[in-house]
Amino acid sequence: MKKLLGTRFFTRLLLLVCSLSLVSILLLSKCSLESLKSSNPEDSIDDLPAPDLPGLDLASPNRNLPSKLPQHESPPASASEFSASLHLLLQQREEENRIEVDRLTAEIKNLKLQLFQYTNGYPNRHSILTDSSQNPTLTNAEYASYIKKQVMQAEIFHGTPLNNEYELIPFNHFTYSRVYPSDLGLGKRVVEKPIGYKRKDLLEALVKGLDTLNKNVTEKIRKYTLDDFIEGLYRIEPTTGTQFELYFKSKPVNKTSSAEHGPVNGFTKIVVMRPFAPLQTITSENLPGPKDKELIHIILPLSGRTATFQNFMDKFVKIGLKNDRRVHLTVVYFGEEGLAEARSIMSRVLMTKNSGGNSNNLRLLALNETFSRGKGLRVGAERAFDPDQSKTLQKEQKSAKSSEKSFKVPQKDVLLFMCDVDIVFSARFLDRCRWNTKPGKKVYYPVVFSLYNPHVVYTLQGKEVPSENEQLVISRDTGFWRDFGYGMTCQYRSDFLKVKGFDEDIVGWGGEDVMLYRKYVTSGVKVIRGTDPGIFHIWHPKVCSGGPGGQKLSADQYRACIRSRALNEASHAQLGFLAFRDDIAANSSPVKYPVHPLKPMKSSFRNKNFMKSGGK
Repeated sequence: MKKLLGTRFFTRLLLLVCSLSLVSILLLSKCSLESLKSSNPEDSIDDLPAPDLPGLDLASPNRNLPSKLPQHESPPASASEFSASLHLLLQQREEENRIEVDRLTAEIKNLKLQLFQYTNGYPNRHSILTDSSQNPTLTNAEYASYIKKQVMQAEIFHGTPLNNEYELIPFNHFTYSRVYPSDLGLGKRVVEKPIGYKRKDLLEALVKGLDTLNKNVTEKIRKYTLDDFIEGLYRIEPTTGTQFELYFKSKPVNKTSSAEHGPVNGFTKIVVMRPFAPLQTITSENLPGPKDKELIHIILPLSGRTATFQNFMDKFVKIGLKNDRRVHLTVVYFGEEGLAEARSIMSRVLMTKNSGGNSNNLRLLALNETFSRGKGLRVGAERAFDPDQSKTLQKEQKSAKSSEKSFKVPQKDVLLFMCDVDIVFSARFLDRCRWNTKPGKKVYYPVVFSLYNPHVVYTLQGKEVPSENEQLVISRDTGFWRDFGYGMTCQYRSDFLKVKGFDEDIVGWGGEDVMLYRKYVTSGVKVIRGTDPGIFHIWHPKVCSGGPGGQKLSADQYRACIRSRALNEASHAQLGFLAFRDDIAANSSPVKYPVHPLKPMKSSFRNKNFMKSGGK
């Protein structure tokens, strides 16, 4: 409390001092100007510095006029000489005051920024915005020149030779209420309603186009409105900016034209651009090293599937316990069936020499009830603890008992990774889990790469199914980015409890993770959502008949499950070969499935030592 009051007092004092300095300078400059204007010229002119006027020496004792003047000019009077010198001096003083005011204003802004960073707790972060050497201030003319350069470099007035067809950036077609995106690809939405930032971006472009059309229009009937907009195109060039091509119905050119304008009057095209500004370094932050990195608590809900759990534990020992060494695993097991085997699997890890497992970093919580992923994650999050904190708590508990005082166990905030048994992750992913989370500030939702059915992928090539480690390849033929999945997430327990966690009324397959994701999106916490090449979803048969306890799925759950099952099975081309296998067999050589081998792409991520090296 004292620290907070001190910070507030320091803030107000700093702002008061800066404001008083600025007001004092303005008052002094005003007073000096008034005194100069009201003073007697004969008394004050000797005290003024002589302005640099050609042919005129105001500093001389006699203030004589120049001996030689051009023939076409008459000698100036002494009053006009003084007026000219006084005017120049006033201009000089005003310019000096303006420069000083600008300097103090910039200094106040920098102090406010430093104060904001201090009060928000950024001890390891240095803002480069306060360093004028890193971000030199540009004048309006320099900014205008840069924007003009951006417009000229953009592919608007001319084409640009490209190396291949993949470098071309396509346009997206849009109307006032619909966007037809070009970058979502097969299996995604082919039309969408502009919302959020995209809607704001398009509306600003339309308003700019209307302002351009109505610039010199005074009559209301000839002014353009959104009703006159027909369609448009837009695309983003990463180095120059966003380009818009807007098409409007043309207005009548004179009063005698028909008020019902339309194709008879033609169309008007407006091209606008939102150019990108120069790059600015915002912050520089030192991240913790291997010894100081945050402890991650992995929460794994489980029911049955003990063979898959054995594979998960083998990978966890290699990556988590032996490589990263700053992870804890809490398994929340539902039901009695398979519980003994799951407990045995974890016990073998504890008994294995040099496995890195102990009673602190491996725990099994048993719940004798129907499987609910939301409840399992909530129970695991509440039971997660820091072993360093537990030692301190034991001492405090003993002292509380000896003094016969009540003792309330405080709960230290911990970093959670909500995981599934079908997930494989690398040590670098664990680092990204730490980098992209901060209590009350941001949570991490990685887009997982989901592998196709290996029996389809490799059998169609006439190959044997490789080991699971060798299947960890990122290419369009081996899997896809699971952008509709939100189950894997890294977040702090305080944030999880603040948004009230999962909806535990949902049982069986799916739905609870999307609800939690929506809570964060609407909460004001920054959601880091991006592809992560260090986390894979291993293919497994998906059953959509019901949950582990035999409960029936709702209609929405069933459709989502079937959709997920279809997308997980194989690529579009591979499913096509399976669908037309009879036609292929009837019109082919003795080779059973004459398909082209699936060659690894240049952009593929292949790491045979993924589990050894920690992957990407």
